[in-house]
Amino acid sequence: MEFEPVKWKNQLKSKFNEYKRVLQISTKPDREEFSMAAKVTGIGIIGIGLIGFLFYLTSNLLPQMIG
Repeated sequence: MEFEPVKWKNQLKSKFNEYKRVLQISTKPDREEFSMAAKVTGIGIIGIGLIGFLFYLTSNLLPQMIG
């Protein structure tokens, strides 16, 4: 396995150009867009928490009810 500085330099430059392009087209979300993203994220967190809690309950209460 050889170390090729020119190849690494070109790959690094290409990656930086991609990042630069993304930053140029990205914009700051307005209040409505931010609010919607926050609501969706909150609902997702609550949903995952409820699923985890249900697994916890079934793994702890079900054996006690059966045995």
